[in-house]
Amino acid sequence: MARLMASCFIVSTAAAAWLKPMRSRLHRLDTVSMMAEEKVEQGFWSKMRSPNMPAQTVHDLNQHLTETRQELTRLQHPRFSISIPKHTTGTSYLPAETLSRCDKGSQFEKIKLTKDTSKMFTQMYDDAEKIRSDEITWEDIDPLDVNTRYKWTGLLHRAKKHPGTFMMRLRCLNGIITSEQMRFFADSVEPAGPDLGVIDITTRQNIQLRGLTLPMGVDVIDGLHALNLTCVQTGFDNIRNMVGNPLAGIDENEMVDTRPFCNMLNDLVTLDPATGERGNPAYCNLGRKFNICVSGGRDDFEHTNINDIGYQPCVHANTGEMGFNVVFGGYMSIKRVAASIPCGIWIPATMEAVRAIAEGTLRIFRDEGDRSDRQKARLMWIIEKYGVEDWRKKLLEEPALQGIRVENQQPEPTTPYERRELIGVHKQPNGKFRVGVHVSVGRVSVDMAREIADLADKYSDGEIRLTVEQNFLLPNVNESELESLLNEPALNRDGPDLENGKLIISGKLSVEPGNIYGHTIACTGNQYCGLAMIETKASAERIARKLDNLITTPRPLRIHWTGCPNSCGQVQAGDIGLMGGPAKKMNAEGKMKAVPGVKVFVGGTIGEHGKLQLDTTEMNGGADSDGVPIEDLVPVLTQIIVDRFDGTVKPEFEEEQTSWRIAREHADAAKVAAAAAKAAAKKARAAAKT
Repeated sequence: MARLMASCFIVSTAAAAWLKPMRSRLHRLDTVSMMAEEKVEQGFWSKMRSPNMPAQTVHDLNQHLTETRQELTRLQHPRFSISIPKHTTGTSYLPAETLSRCDKGSQFEKIKLTKDTSKMFTQMYDDAEKIRSDEITWEDIDPLDVNTRYKWTGLLHRAKKHPGTFMMRLRCLNGIITSEQMRFFADSVEPAGPDLGVIDITTRQNIQLRGLTLPMGVDVIDGLHALNLTCVQTGFDNIRNMVGNPLAGIDENEMVDTRPFCNMLNDLVTLDPATGERGNPAYCNLGRKFNICVSGGRDDFEHTNINDIGYQPCVHANTGEMGFNVVFGGYMSIKRVAASIPCGIWIPATMEAVRAIAEGTLRIFRDEGDRSDRQKARLMWIIEKYGVEDWRKKLLEEPALQGIRVENQQPEPTTPYERRELIGVHKQPNGKFRVGVHVSVGRVSVDMAREIADLADKYSDGEIRLTVEQNFLLPNVNESELESLLNEPALNRDGPDLENGKLIISGKLSVEPGNIYGHTIACTGNQYCGLAMIETKASAERIARKLDNLITTPRPLRIHWTGCPNSCGQVQAGDIGLMGGPAKKMNAEGKMKAVPGVKVFVGGTIGEHGKLQLDTTEMNGGADSDGVPIEDLVPVLTQIIVDRFDGTVKPEFEEEQTSWRIAREHADAAKVAAAAAKAAAKKARAAAKT
């Protein structure tokens, strides 16, 4: 009878994904047989509702059924990975002076004080259980929990675009994941359907899962922990994914293996020393987000210049000991973009020293950062408040740094060095090969994720390495298997036609993607992000593929897209950066109308001496536009590539591009003349009044 009563309970796909690595811990329920028994139960209840059945009997059996459902729900969704309430709160670590500033601070500081964010690590199970048992819906949960505090669990509510669903931001340390984990990602988002349930590779060597409900999300969290991954403390005012060298351990130019450092730093900020479970209250009340990366060599694949702490490997000039010059304060935001700066610090490349720098810096950042103006709450503002010398002195006085050897910054290498390419086939020191695979704008469907996992199982012993360019590497491929890998159908699809401008992303994986298409990066865009002013990913892919057909370039050309000034697409670091912005286009009636457009940045660089381009290049999209409409981007970018990056327009397109260029030049000259005439007339009117 109990099983009959339980037969209405069907294991969700998200729960089933969690169960795959955990079957030995749970009772196994056969979904097919349960569905068959559900039909029997429907007939049973039909008879129960007959007029001859006593009402009390129906009530008692219904109550028993409800309790059985709840018990089976608990069985299928046990609180496995974060089961112990936190012994401390994030707020408890703040000094009285900081608490006072929080109390008078921004609305978000008050949200964190009203209910500590560390409570969410266990509350999420309660909320999910109540939703499953139909006691509540997600809309009944405190909106401050749903929209803000749940970000500490890694669940970011998509309130504007897809209410009731969450994006989950993971922690893929050093960008390294396994085929088993990749399949788990696919299983986790598949129930959301192809429009919502997608996977994104991000510009922090990381994974974002989209389309999760809260009950799905908590199952995924437990599944991640079972697979040695986590997502906790990844949203809002938290320390983000630890970025490291994608070639760690297989790099012929490696100075430091970044993998153990990234793992240690992740445990520092997310592992609760009191319980041994994920979720560290010590870092649950920061004033703003914080980024850390560990570079493995001179290529600086990790972009230390845009991280709050960047560890740059450097040999000690006198002893030859390997260590790190440490840079601080790099960040991107709506109001300001700042490159990290050296503060005269070199440390040995030891776990103790790297941890001490992070711990000391985070203590100052947590306790002394601005709590009233979120635009001034990043680390750079604290450094500027002290001044570089006093900041260095302040940091070295931190308890975490006591007993740690810290010396003056060491001289960087001066020999010429060119940053290496990650896409394509490259030999490793051990005689095997790494194969860099381009993922179109970082978007991965469920089917693609499973294909990537299959490739990894077949050729790279199940290992997948993500890059900050939103691509991945397959390491340690045998030379004898290269031809087979390169001929795999998954790496040789053309994808759908993108010229119609619809919201289509090809799903292409390629080892030879082209100089422009293969180096195009795009943030999420307004398809899923409520902050983005424009759609990015589909436009970026469509335009990049067209540019590769129109023009040739002597080297890879990096075009970065971002939907808003937060610059998740890191446009200031691109050869060309495109940020969502205002534009106007003349319509059929001859009137200028607002259309989706971009601001253009030209000249950012990456690598050992990377420089950010902080200023936009003013231009128009053509003779009939003000600003740069997205629909006019192809000729605009073509001209920039010709003028600034030695590009060559293919002969069959030269005449069209030349005509466009001349028309724009004439239109720009006419606008300048009209503006000058207007200014002169204004001046004349003013003179006439005197």
